[in-house]
Amino acid sequence: MRLTELRDYIESELGVSRFRDYCPNGVQVEGRAEVRRIATGVTASQAVLEAATAWGADAILVHHGYFWRSEDAAITGIKKRRVAHLLKHDVSLLAYHLPLDAHPELGNNAQLGEMLGFVEQGRFGEQDIAMHGALAQPQTLQQLTHLIEHTLQRVPQVIGHANPNIVRIAWCSGGGQSYFEQAVALGVDAFLTGEISEQNVHVAQETGVAFIAAGHHATERYGVQALGEHLAARFGLEHRFFDQDNPV
Repeated sequence: MRLTELRDYIESELGVSRFRDYCPNGVQVEGRAEVRRIATGVTASQAVLEAATAWGADAILVHHGYFWRSEDAAITGIKKRRVAHLLKHDVSLLAYHLPLDAHPELGNNAQLGEMLGFVEQGRFGEQDIAMHGALAQPQTLQQLTHLIEHTLQRVPQVIGHANPNIVRIAWCSGGGQSYFEQAVALGVDAFLTGEISEQNVHVAQETGVAFIAAGHHATERYGVQALGEHLAARFGLEHRFFDQDNPV
């Protein structure tokens, strides 16, 4: 299919136009006009680019792309090498940040909740990207921690007592720790996100709401894979996910 058709479909499906984001969503680097093979990854790192182009990707679709609002706009150093690699191989880079977090089926938070058996009951946070709901059945915090570790293949960092039952939970993939106090106000028993900040420890200790940090990368592997599989099934494309493990 044409790159422009692929872009237009994704932007319509994810509702890109309704988001105020920290980076451009869509085609960030333009490559060849026709797309048959699409690679996906969490972040457009050099390792992911090289693996995807070695596979023969025509386009690479990621959650974390380039040209963030706070970064230097100059294309030098690491950014130069990454962009040069894409241009040399005539491969497009498409990136979708908040729209991919928020999609009700293909999004990072929807996919994370589905994998862990959470039942969504509502949304909160910036542009409603975070979710809250209930566990399919109550578990102790220790049991929930083991489930997360087994599912995400990542040992989470947990602030809270091991024994209390967890019934209601809120979650936001990636760097969603700033939503913790909003989650507490919703009356949940635990909050799951990717990263933890210093102040989160005190809030968890003083409110009794457990804080679970399971890794920014580990919690955001699944939306881009789901989107890649969706595109492959709908348009007859070849799709492969390239994972570069990240301890953060």
